[in-house]
Amino acid sequence: MTAPRLEVRHVTKRYPSVVANSDVSLSVAPGEIHAVLGENGAGKSTLMKIIYGAVKPDQGEVLVDGQPSRIRNPQEARALGISMVFQHFSLFETVTVAENIWLGLDRSHSLESVRERTAQKAREYGLDLEPDRPVHSLSVGERQRVEIVRALLTEPKLLILDEPTSVLTPQAVHKLFVTLRQLAATGCSILYISHKLDEIRELCSQCTVMRGGKVTGSVDPRRESNASLSRLMIGAEPPQHAPHTSSAGEVALAVRSLSLPTPDPFGVALHDISFELRVGEIVGIAGVSGNGQQELLAVLSGEQPRAPAGSVSLFGRDMSGRGPRLRRREGLHFVPEERLGRGAVPGMTLASNTLLTRARHIVGKPPLGWVAPRATAALAADIIARFQVKAGGPQAEAKSLSGGNLQKFIVGREIGAAPKVLIVAQPTWGVDVGAAAQIRGELLALRDAGCAMLVVSEELDELFEICDRLHVIAKGRLSPSIATRDASVERIGEWMSGLWSEAAPC
Repeated sequence: MTAPRLEVRHVTKRYPSVVANSDVSLSVAPGEIHAVLGENGAGKSTLMKIIYGAVKPDQGEVLVDGQPSRIRNPQEARALGISMVFQHFSLFETVTVAENIWLGLDRSHSLESVRERTAQKAREYGLDLEPDRPVHSLSVGERQRVEIVRALLTEPKLLILDEPTSVLTPQAVHKLFVTLRQLAATGCSILYISHKLDEIRELCSQCTVMRGGKVTGSVDPRRESNASLSRLMIGAEPPQHAPHTSSAGEVALAVRSLSLPTPDPFGVALHDISFELRVGEIVGIAGVSGNGQQELLAVLSGEQPRAPAGSVSLFGRDMSGRGPRLRRREGLHFVPEERLGRGAVPGMTLASNTLLTRARHIVGKPPLGWVAPRATAALAADIIARFQVKAGGPQAEAKSLSGGNLQKFIVGREIGAAPKVLIVAQPTWGVDVGAAAQIRGELLALRDAGCAMLVVSEELDELFEICDRLHVIAKGRLSPSIATRDASVERIGEWMSGLWSEAAPC
C-alpha cells in the first residue's frame, strides 16, 4: 500500500494560556484534497505551522511519505516538498512582488526567471499580479495572490492553503478549484482550511473537524450538509438572518464627483465616484481586490487628505480635508481590512488597542487627560465577552490571537462605540460560520438602531445577506446602485469586470 503523503500522530502544543493542540492525529493520502475545519481558535493554524516547521510541537510526530520527519523550520519543510499560504501574510513591504517570491525560493533561480514565471503562473491561475509592483502598495487581496503564486512556484508535494479564497471573485474561485484539482491529479496533496462550507463540500474528499484544540471527527464532506458540518464544528447551526428592507432616513455620508489621481505608479485612480449613504441602511461595495477599494477607503476614513473640497460630506458638513480623529468625533468609525498594523498594533495588549479609537470614552478630560487603566481593561473585557473572543484576557497581545478572533475584537470595538456612520472593510474575513453570523447580526442590529453603514467586501454571499443596496467598483469607477432584491450573483460578477449600464436600476 502507498504510504500517506502526510501523517500527524498525537501532536500536542501548549502555550501559557491555552492548549492549542491536544493529541491531534490526521492522515492525508497522495493526491487527496483534505479540509481542516474548525471555529476560530480551534487550533487549525497552530497545527499547520507545526507541519510547516514554523512551530515546534511539545509531543507527537509528523511523517512525510511514511518517514518520521523533524521539521525544524520552513526551509526544511520546503526541502521536503511542503509549501504553505498563511492567513497572516509573510511578505517584505519594501521590495517587489517578484523579489518577495524570489526570496522564498532556492538560489538556483535568477530574479529575471522568477519574474517571468510569476507572470506566467499568475495568468495560468487567473490571479492578476504585476511582478514589479512594490508589496507596500498592494491591497490585502493582492498580497494573498502573491502568497498563493509563491507557493505554487515551488511545485509542492503537499500544499497547505489557509483561507485561500477569502478575497477572490466567484469566477476566480472556480478557476482556482480547477487548478487545485489538476494539482491533486498529479499526486500533490492539499490541506485546505476554509470557513466556507460550500467550498469544502465542493472541493474536498475528506474533512478533519477540530474543536478546542482536539479532533472531534473525520467525515466525507460531500456526504454532509452545511448544517451538519456546522454542528460538528461549533456544536450548533448558525442563526439565519431573515432579509428585510430597512427604512432609510436622511443622507449621512455623501460622495460627490470624487476623482483622485494616484501618486503611486501601481495604484488605482478614482474616477467621478458619487454615492449616498443614508441613516438606517447598509450599502455594500463589491469588487475584485485592487480595483480602487483601498484608495476609496483611505478617502472616506480621512487617511487620504487630498480629496477635492466638497467631495465628501458627513451630515451635510464638508469633511474632505478632515482627518480620522475629527471624523470619529462626528460619529464616523472605520474597520480597516488589515488587522495587524492598522486595525490593531501587534505588540500592544487588547486593552491598549482599545485606545486607538475609543480613547475619548476612557481617557479623563483636560486638564488631567490621563488614561484610566481599569476602565480601559474593563472596556476590552466587555468586547471580549460580548463577541466571544478567544483570548487570554484584556492583557493578551493582539498578535497572540488567531486571525478570526482578532477580527471579532476589532469589529466589536467599533460597533461598541455606537457610531452614527460605520465603514467596514471585509467584516468577516477569516472568521468561522458562527462568528460570521454573530458579526452580521450585530451589524444588522446597528443598522436598525439608525446607523448608516458602508460594507466593502469580496464575499458576495455576505453582501447579499446584509445589504439593502449594492454598488460594484472596477478600475476606480463605481457602478450605479442596485437594490439587493433585484441583483444576482451573475449580474454582480459581470459588473466586476466593469460591464454595467449607467441606466441600471437604483
